[in-house]
Amino acid sequence: MKTILNIIWLVLSGFWLFLGYLLAGVILCVTIIGIPFGIASFRIGLYALWPFGYTTVERRDAGAPSCVGNVLWLVLAGWWLALAHIVTGIAMCLTIIGIPFGVANFKLIPVSLLPLGREIVPTDQPFAAR
Repeated sequence: MKTILNIIWLVLSGFWLFLGYLLAGVILCVTIIGIPFGIASFRIGLYALWPFGYTTVERRDAGAPSCVGNVLWLVLAGWWLALAHIVTGIAMCLTIIGIPFGVANFKLIPVSLLPLGREIVPTDQPFAAR
């Protein structure tokens, strides 16, 4: 079932959201300071490409640098990407078939706003020790 949902997601909105994250990552990687943010953007872009079957969990070892990085991310790229998820989520929820995809878009909003200090894991092991 996850495969079917991911394929439909890819056709309807996943590819365009992935391109948005890819563009943000490339722009952020232009400077040396932005490389960690660009890598986070690429990581979340892959999550936005195939969201079904994965979830995010907080990393307990993330400290103050993640907090500062999240503030910078929010200013530089986070609110644009979150806005894209809101718009596509509302558009998806207009049809009954699109409701699960709209919910998936809304699930991506917190990680698009504050990505540092989070890890993307398969849904069958969200609490597995790493």
